[in-house]
Amino acid sequence: MRRAAGAALAALAIGAGPLSAQAGGITPGVSALVLYDRVDPIPGGGALGELRVVHPVVMLHGRWAQGRLRFTGMGNFEGLTIEDGQLAPGVAGEGYADRRHPHTYLHEAVLTFQESVRVGSRDLAVSVSAGKGFAPFGSDDPMSRPVIRYPVNHHIAQVLERLVGIVAARSGPVGVEAGLFNGDEPDGPGQWPNAGRFGDSWALRVTVAPVEGLEVQGSLARIASPEHRPGGGLDHRQRNLSARVERPLGAGSLYVLAEFARSDDDVEPLHTFLAEGAWRRRAFQAHYRFERTERPEEQRLADPWRTPRPHHDFSNSGYTRWSIHTLGVSADLAGPGSLHFTPVLEGSLGRIRSLLAGAFDPAEFYGRDTFWMLSAGVRVGWGARLHRMGRYGAAELPPAAGGGATHVH
Repeated sequence: MRRAAGAALAALAIGAGPLSAQAGGITPGVSALVLYDRVDPIPGGGALGELRVVHPVVMLHGRWAQGRLRFTGMGNFEGLTIEDGQLAPGVAGEGYADRRHPHTYLHEAVLTFQESVRVGSRDLAVSVSAGKGFAPFGSDDPMSRPVIRYPVNHHIAQVLERLVGIVAARSGPVGVEAGLFNGDEPDGPGQWPNAGRFGDSWALRVTVAPVEGLEVQGSLARIASPEHRPGGGLDHRQRNLSARVERPLGAGSLYVLAEFARSDDDVEPLHTFLAEGAWRRRAFQAHYRFERTERPEEQRLADPWRTPRPHHDFSNSGYTRWSIHTLGVSADLAGPGSLHFTPVLEGSLGRIRSLLAGAFDPAEFYGRDTFWMLSAGVRVGWGARLHRMGRYGAAELPPAAGGGATHVH
């Protein structure tokens, strides 16, 4: 794993090195969140608290040739700090359940060429992007949003860590993206996407920004066999609709995101609704999220936090709906030089409901059908801050009024 982490750093350096020699323009940054999580109950009952380093990332952003050539790079080292996952009731994916899985060491490495052309009386921005990153689908990656706790809908609302080829165009308030990528999800933090499957999956996203500070996007994706790397599993058809607001409000600024999404694998469709918001004044921010998401209940291994990978035909023991309220506060504090610190305190209350009578029983498995989670910690960063992940080139939207990505954590 340490060799894979080193390879990820080397890949970022290779992606940036030759370009910086041409024109300069590299902006580096590092960030990590030291976080204590406590959850009650956990699988089998009882409570558990853990101190972990989450989101340990190294970023490299580059722009050259007046912004026409761009590089977006991020190394993520959760494979070293949360190899067994982070406590997160309801979150599932990549063989983990009720824990958030570590992301791959090379989280993003995307090179983009963008140009502006004149079509009639209008300017049209067009771009081509390629590398490893996000497919053009759904909402921003949760890592860069105000709420620390990852939502249960992460694998329904985003498609990430794939080999991607994306064409994007934007004219005025309307932007369109189309992308091809490999369907397989990684099985571990050191795994590279299956290059032989590149192009077996596609995504399309349309974004409209009718007024300053408001974005509305709708996206479709067909993902071939995401849970079976060789390609023998069920395909997923996914849809997402969201609206995002970020604008000044009174003496502070307001951020709101609302999204609906559906994932269908020809067995049972999964639905999610999520609404979150944050209000910021000077360095202080308060945030809230409500989420209601359905998930399949895969049979657990001897380790109750893990599920079979790849899934087999008889591993599903039912479906549950997770309804979760999360409330938190944070403060963005400047340190010496380019250092910055963000203390955060956050709590969640949730309820679990079985959707199939006689199938998986949350009260039996966890000891009750309600839970709480408390998180407290501090993010430490230097240089470039976490960016809104998931858009490249012409799909990047202009900063919100009043200071750009104000509510990016």
